Amino acid sequence: MLSVRDLDVYYGDAQALAGVSFDVAEGGIVAIVGANGAGKTSLIRTVAGMNRPTRGRIAFHGTDIAGWPSHRICNLGIGQVAEGRQVFPTLSVGENLDMGAMLPRAQGKRATQLERVFALFPILKERLRQTAGTLSGGEQQMLAIGRCLMGAPDLVMFDEPSLGLAPAIVKDVLRTIRELNREGLTCVLVEQNVALSLKLADRAYVLENGRVTLTGTGAELLEDDRVRQAYLGM
Repeated sequence: MLSVRDLDVYYGDAQALAGVSFDVAEGGIVAIVGANGAGKTSLIRTVAGMNRPTRGRIAFHGTDIAGWPSHRICNLGIGQVAEGRQVFPTLSVGENLDMGAMLPRAQGKRATQLERVFALFPILKERLRQTAGTLSGGEQQMLAIGRCLMGAPDLVMFDEPSLGLAPAIVKDVLRTIRELNREGLTCVLVEQNVALSLKLADRAYVLENGRVTLTGTGAELLEDDRVRQAYLGM
């Protein structure tokens, strides 16, 4: 579904990504793991059209979308749940969800997608008129995921979905991602919580200093001594 090849990204003179390549199979979960500053968010933002690559190819269903504006990439079917949730704090829960349904590809699907979001997150239906900024961190993460789903994406990139959440809420969020995947949604999971993300992933890539240094199935990387020592404290 998604194929990234030899991606270079710079911020001024500083190189954030160097020759990054990875693949996402339709219906799979791919984890991108690494420490702070490894380039994970830069990678997600580049695929989403928020950063422009200096070199490389980003193919979605065979179409090279490298350098496309983000609104075109969203409408093609690539959704993003951004790091830090980034809900619209002064808008209601319902208004936030409506913002997600504004894409041309989502027109005519609002009712179906809203029903899907409420089935996943019943609390959002209860809080429909509540201002998003007054929600708890976990509820805001649910809203961020729900808003993304309102755009009817085929692939969703989750950027640090567990960041700042209590352990019990983290498990709920990751359980939701697994459930969405079982329903057919293709997922890219960018996480500092290496153990949990590798347990979920069909395939995983380790990013260090802007480069892919290891790749394999989630299970293989969980057993890799380099991963265990560097990220799992074992």
